[in-house]
Amino acid sequence: MLVLAEQGEAEGVWLRAGRQTGGRGRMGRIWESPDGNLFCSTLVRLRAGDPLPHSLALVAANAVHALVAPLCAGQARIKWPNDVLVDGAKIAGILLERTGDAVIVGVGVNVTGHPVGLDRPVTSLPAQGAIEADAGVLLGRLAELFGHWLAIWRAQGLDPVRTHWLLNAHPSGTPMQVLQPDGTRVEGHFDTLDRQGMLILRLANGESRAIHAGDIHLI
Repeated sequence: MLVLAEQGEAEGVWLRAGRQTGGRGRMGRIWESPDGNLFCSTLVRLRAGDPLPHSLALVAANAVHALVAPLCAGQARIKWPNDVLVDGAKIAGILLERTGDAVIVGVGVNVTGHPVGLDRPVTSLPAQGAIEADAGVLLGRLAELFGHWLAIWRAQGLDPVRTHWLLNAHPSGTPMQVLQPDGTRVEGHFDTLDRQGMLILRLANGESRAIHAGDIHLI
């Protein structure tokens, strides 16, 4: 998708891989990619007046949550900045990359199975009691949902996107640890998102800290 973006591909195109051999997640992690799962990406061309590009992660999270939540017996929640969990186990991930005026939005959903032996809980649609699902069908639905939230993001700004995200995310007061890009760790409790989509962490001393980037571990 990066190559297509650099070649001038228009906004709205979606690509799906039947299997990934070089799947990537945040912080350089390898994304396990067995057959049957959904691995896809789209691109957004930034326009004058758009909200900040990084807030497209909230757009994508709202769409992915709406895709998987009705299919799962457990409770689906969004985890800042880029995961969807079911009963605390990761079922989907989102990754943003930018080149020029294009933001590539990559999405992975565990449709048919999930890796084992990781350092964090993971799950899949079958493990959550979902009936057999087809990645191609789910991609069509995801494209509709993403288009819906992208239109709101553009027409109304980030606020309604942020409000919906908060309704479906880890609740205020959730304890968490943040591994920041410089390697430092900060512990506190989730408070809210600010108006730009940054995570606000409430520290033990009562102070609040804005987290602009980091890897979140729920405690």
